[in-house]
Amino acid sequence: MLIKNFIHGQYLDNHSAETFKVINPATNQVVYEVEVADTAIQKAAIESAQQGFEKWSAFSAVERSRILLKAVALLRERNDELAKIEVIDTGKPFQEAVAVDIVTGADSIEFFAGLAPSIQGNQQDVDGDFYYTRREPLGVCAGIGAWNYPLQIACWKSAPALACGNSMIFKPSEETPLGANKLAEIYIEAGVPAGVFNVVHGDGKVGSWLSHHPDVAKVSFTGEVGTGKKVMAAAATTLKDVTMELGGKSPLIVFEDADIEQAVSAAMLGNFYTQGEICTNGTRVFVHSSIHHKFIEQLKERTEKNIIMGDPMNEETNFGALISKKHHDLVMGYIKKGLDQGATLLTGGKAASPQSAPHGNFVEPTVFINCTDDMDIVKEEIFGPVMSVLTFEDEEEVIQRANSTGFGLAAGVFTLNIQRAHRVIHQMQAGICWINAYGASPAQMPVGGYKQSGIGRENGMETLNHYTQVKSIYVGMNPLESPF
Repeated sequence: MLIKNFIHGQYLDNHSAETFKVINPATNQVVYEVEVADTAIQKAAIESAQQGFEKWSAFSAVERSRILLKAVALLRERNDELAKIEVIDTGKPFQEAVAVDIVTGADSIEFFAGLAPSIQGNQQDVDGDFYYTRREPLGVCAGIGAWNYPLQIACWKSAPALACGNSMIFKPSEETPLGANKLAEIYIEAGVPAGVFNVVHGDGKVGSWLSHHPDVAKVSFTGEVGTGKKVMAAAATTLKDVTMELGGKSPLIVFEDADIEQAVSAAMLGNFYTQGEICTNGTRVFVHSSIHHKFIEQLKERTEKNIIMGDPMNEETNFGALISKKHHDLVMGYIKKGLDQGATLLTGGKAASPQSAPHGNFVEPTVFINCTDDMDIVKEEIFGPVMSVLTFEDEEEVIQRANSTGFGLAAGVFTLNIQRAHRVIHQMQAGICWINAYGASPAQMPVGGYKQSGIGRENGMETLNHYTQVKSIYVGMNPLESPF
């Protein structure tokens, strides 16, 4: 199967005939090939997006809202078939993709479709004259997606952009490209004009072209910190707006009065869901020393008993394959570092070959105990199923240690003391925080990081400001005074 770039409502052949292969992480077999967005495709994508913007931005907000809601209905109608595409591309379990990936993407489009007619400016009198403001779309926006939640991310980026009247050129990860094409088809079927959502394929070179292009008004990027810095530097050459949703090394703090069963559930969810390939994962689990033994006892038992690794298409599987052999080796390298630097392996730690998927990129769910803050597995983002458990004695100490990182994406606190819960979470240097919960990210809630974990926000009403610009209009009601 050959996948092409989606430009102006249809699939377009490139001129170079250059392609790349996409590998199923659970089998390591090639599942399809994809045409690279060469210079001819790139030129067509920009021209198309400009035309699409001109037409789409002229629609009323109510018209845009109605069309986007049709896209939501189509996404929900095709949830299961789209989930299967995500499983083949990412290696995640079908039971996750069918319940989360497309569902949450559709939720985001629905949320912003509802907000579109409410975008407004304001008016103020000034010494007998007055001025008013309008919120206007930016123009052509670029979205650059990550491989862990490909279709969801395409929805999260396109939903506010399109609701505000912009067009978008979206570049999915070259490892998981098909879902974005399916979203483009759905937008066209729903009535979004051609050119409003184009999809271009390729590696970092295509992303660099988008980030540098003078006719692109904004770039929204999801990925790791190093790449994000390159995208931001490229965007600075033409002073583009940027949204950066980057990596993390997030703390999950479990106080002595926490519900241990719930806290263990959060630790497992925050480390092993999507086989650990989630940027907000709480991979530094700080457990009060007085409950440490009970916590790790239950954690070990549930990790070894309740996780079912294997063919991701099997509905019983709840733990899938890592995205690539290269990433698999990277995660195994971190496990070796943990052992070499003195951490104790509680469970897991090995590469795996489950009977139902013996050739996939599987790593056992891994838990280290007796960790210290200076270990590489505690300091660096692994993006795999590797949990580090640390102990602490008091509140002041754990706050300082939790914040002692260049990242600031997420944080969680488990305690039944409501005053302490809010007191501690207010001191966390992180943009996405949970109390007695972990990982939930509804469309209504802004998502983004502090420090090197990002700039700007996705989802929530806040995001409307990131896809519009303010125009001020001063209206003279009095005779103009002039010295000339």
